[in-house]
Amino acid sequence: MSGFLPGGPLPGAPVPGGPLRLSAREILALVCDSTDSTDSTDSFDELAYPARESAPDGPLSWPGYGASRARAAERTGETESVVCGTARVGGTRAVLIAFEFGFLGGSLGERTGDRLEAAYTCAREHRLPVVALVATGGSRMQEGMPALTQLQRVARQSALTRQAGLAQVAVLRDPTTGGGWATLGAGADVVLAMAGAQVGFAGSRVRPPDADPAAYTAEAQVAAGSADAVVEPEALRETLGRWLRLLTRPSQEPAPVPRALGAEDLPATGWDAVRRARSPQRPRADAYLDAYFTVRATIGGDRCGGTDPDGMLCGFGEHRGRTVAYAAQTGAATRPAGYRTATRLIRLADRLGIPVLTLVDTPGAANDAEAERQGAGAAIAELFAAVATARTPVTTLVVGEGGSGGALALAAPGRTWAAPDSYFSVIAPELAAAILKRPPEEVEATAGQLRIRPQDLAELGVVRTDLP
Repeated sequence: MSGFLPGGPLPGAPVPGGPLRLSAREILALVCDSTDSTDSTDSFDELAYPARESAPDGPLSWPGYGASRARAAERTGETESVVCGTARVGGTRAVLIAFEFGFLGGSLGERTGDRLEAAYTCAREHRLPVVALVATGGSRMQEGMPALTQLQRVARQSALTRQAGLAQVAVLRDPTTGGGWATLGAGADVVLAMAGAQVGFAGSRVRPPDADPAAYTAEAQVAAGSADAVVEPEALRETLGRWLRLLTRPSQEPAPVPRALGAEDLPATGWDAVRRARSPQRPRADAYLDAYFTVRATIGGDRCGGTDPDGMLCGFGEHRGRTVAYAAQTGAATRPAGYRTATRLIRLADRLGIPVLTLVDTPGAANDAEAERQGAGAAIAELFAAVATARTPVTTLVVGEGGSGGALALAAPGRTWAAPDSYFSVIAPELAAAILKRPPEEVEATAGQLRIRPQDLAELGVVRTDLP
């Protein structure tokens, strides 16, 4: 945990070789809607903070700490390391928490905790989402353990806000390290990272001397599945506004099933169904998502160090003026990180009261040794549980291959449809023939015996075929 270290760059000053560091007021001006053409911050309504005073040199009587605070206040114009209030971002009102890195390195102390608790309390009282604009070096060393325990306080406030069904979005600025990253940052529902920002639990002065600095960046955190996207400063307001709109529109109505984009006639045989589902010309997830949504915002990563962009697409989109969450297989074997990302998506949508659409299309779960080491069985089990226990309605369309349990984990019981160029099977016909010790020339007949065509599955009561 890195604490405040004096002598950092001035707010808004460029860091040599790094991104621009904006002050709390500058980042607020960047993201808040404006009611005046010359000043975006005029829409920001700062909270009334708790009136608690600290001892001159803090709880540890740290020599010179009071003077350091006074210099920080004179230098930044702030009296603490966070500024909290409400404003509209892209038309959606939210509680905003903006860190002032120029005030003792954006570090967290007892009075910082007071302000953060007030911000979360305001969000719950007024049913508002929370946006944390994080730039911090960690907990304040001059306040010792009382400062560190503010992380527990923040974690509780975040959990209470989560239980209230309110969205939390974090924007990781430069730098975001220590406990601020491990609570306000990584604990958010959606994590956006400013391009080039330093992001990591270990600050730059407490890492091993041989540590690769490239691992502690916004881009590295996205690649590792710990953040959802890298955002350029000029796109931040629009991106935040899109996310806030999508995450604050609950609905009890199920997501409408998409229309079939490929073949219209049903397959003649089981093997015909397999050939059509495996055809390179068949529409894939991207085509279905583009046709279904007018606006989309993606989440990426399982928050456990993994991503599966080639096997699973997840996010939230707008369909006919409503928000629908989606988890869509792409036709490739799904890896454990893909299943965990889908689980994360469904649980978030369930908490926010947003209906879910899932698209099934995979020959099956990845079955290589690395997938086993990454916990394939546990990842699939968690997805089965998330779908089974979801209170929000889940709608499923099988758009291609439905390969065994790796496909079924994403399917909604009682609300699964199948497109004409799809199949769903307990096992691939080739593998079924091999298990039954049949010669290769009997694979096609085996496909028919498995009754895997959409119309067969409808007769069995597994799927529906009454597509729009």
